[in-house]
Amino acid sequence: MRSILYKIVVGLSAIVVILSILSLIHDLTYWYAKILDFPRTQYLIFSLVCLLLFLILNRKWNVTSYIVVAGLVVAISIHSIKIGPYYVGEKVVPEVSQENLESASSLKVLIANVLITNRDAAKLREIIEKHQPDMVLAMEVNSWWVEQLDQIGYPFAIKYPLENAYGMALYSKLPLLEKDVKFFQHHDVPSVHTVVELKSGQKIKFHGVHPVAPFPSDKYPDNVGLNEVALTKVGKLVAADNLPSIVAGDFNDVSWSSTTKFFEEHGNLKNVRLGRGLYNSFSAQSFWMRWPLDHFFVTEEFEAVKVQRLDKFGSDHFPMLTELILRK
Repeated sequence: MRSILYKIVVGLSAIVVILSILSLIHDLTYWYAKILDFPRTQYLIFSLVCLLLFLILNRKWNVTSYIVVAGLVVAISIHSIKIGPYYVGEKVVPEVSQENLESASSLKVLIANVLITNRDAAKLREIIEKHQPDMVLAMEVNSWWVEQLDQIGYPFAIKYPLENAYGMALYSKLPLLEKDVKFFQHHDVPSVHTVVELKSGQKIKFHGVHPVAPFPSDKYPDNVGLNEVALTKVGKLVAADNLPSIVAGDFNDVSWSSTTKFFEEHGNLKNVRLGRGLYNSFSAQSFWMRWPLDHFFVTEEFEAVKVQRLDKFGSDHFPMLTELILRK
């Protein structure tokens, strides 16, 4: 039995090492290469378990033993480097300082992919009522979901419901001075863009995005290649704008991916998650297969009060909340 378990562990170790190395491929022409980049926490845990079991089961150290251990150490290193900064790295969006703790300059934003087939709108309204965000960005909304969310009573809104799971609605307690819906890659995949006036009178730019998922599709071949993703175009908009900016939404991508890093660097944006935790927002329907897909990126003028993953409400995504302060 020990011999059988040993062979199983060696086989599983080989698989996780190979997948870990393949996950470093930056050629995103193939969707399956991109998907390998998602489950880094799972790879890391699996590699650690395999290494522990191997050390327990291995009786004789030979060339194979050293290769297995070296491979697992490489895999562990790859994933630790990728996700470690979210737990022990610098908070690139700093904690709010006492001198900037001014409520009139604050903005609380809630984002939620509602899952178009989900009908538990009442639970989402309860979450909104509890946390009282200044802005709510809802994705995958159709006409039914817009009717349900209209009940929260926010005075300002941009609504573009669709039946293709890419509809979007932005609700705000704060004035929206500009209301723009853009279509970067497809005529039925909207993003919302607006200028928001804070209580202090300061103005910021808000971009709500939901790029298409990186899966095989003739209709939506987006998120394939660095120059084709909608995020790249949003990053260029941010870089060309003088106003402090927030980009939020379901990116259908993890924040350590090449595409998101490209967007972050070219938009001069900072990831609110870094140094605070992963806050895995998808999938709310699985305890094991989870990774961060719903993001907040901001320009350097912001400090963060908090980031939270909120309670699930029937969607396959958890809602996410952040509270930010615009520096004086």
